[in-house]
Amino acid sequence: QVVVPEEVFFTVAAAGILENLLILIAVVRNKNLHLPMYFFICSLAISDMLGSLYKTLENIFIILCKMGYLTRHGDFEKKLDDAMDSMFILSLLGSIFSLLAIAADRYITIFYALRYHNIMTLRRALVILAVIWTFCAGSSIAIALFSYEAATVIPFTILFPLMMFFILCLYVHMFLLARSHAKMIASLPTSTVHQRTNMKGAITLTIFLGVFLCCWAPFVLHILLARFCPHNPYCACYMSIFHVNGTLIMCNAIIDPMIFAFRSPELRSTFKKMFYC
Repeated sequence: QVVVPEEVFFTVAAAGILENLLILIAVVRNKNLHLPMYFFICSLAISDMLGSLYKTLENIFIILCKMGYLTRHGDFEKKLDDAMDSMFILSLLGSIFSLLAIAADRYITIFYALRYHNIMTLRRALVILAVIWTFCAGSSIAIALFSYEAATVIPFTILFPLMMFFILCLYVHMFLLARSHAKMIASLPTSTVHQRTNMKGAITLTIFLGVFLCCWAPFVLHILLARFCPHNPYCACYMSIFHVNGTLIMCNAIIDPMIFAFRSPELRSTFKKMFYC
């Protein structure tokens, strides 16, 4: 087993939680950020926080078991383990659907720019987020309670690649049509600046998707291997880096806020005001 030092583990987790908490505070405090896109970004930040919190609690649980304060097969420990599994699945599903909502929002912004504010109102954005988190919460509880049933495990393992494939197709379609759409609205005032701004947002969210895949895919692969080939020596070799894959999830929670701060002038300005009071 490749073991990550506990000090590194908790430092990365704490940094991820604090950074995403800053994103939430910045959006709440700045009324200029009370827009559908930033609410979807807050949804992604909450998902990242849940992922870091899950890995932190899991590590504490393992430490307490090693010290003898908890057992691995007691009723309380079983319920606690189910609760943490639900938190992990909620984080994964929340991240996937938040990225999907952000991608759809960018798509509407680029190709339906003139009708964007009529299509994506603040009320509709809040309704979409309520539906997303209600579905994710119900799914996470169901999957955690029935995770040993193949009928539940297989759809869960299929959901991740399918959703990622759908988002990738959406982005490819978006970038292929972006130039032709830009020519159609080139005669409109300030259209060039507006189009550049929208494409910058699309590029930013593409970076998010790439980071998400790099950080979460190794852990999802671990789940698949543990389910379908736990005794294969090659699978066992890969599963020995379980702690590294878990740390990658928390690195995602650190990288996302950095991308937000680097790519969004409005967020940078809000952070400066917060830090300098």
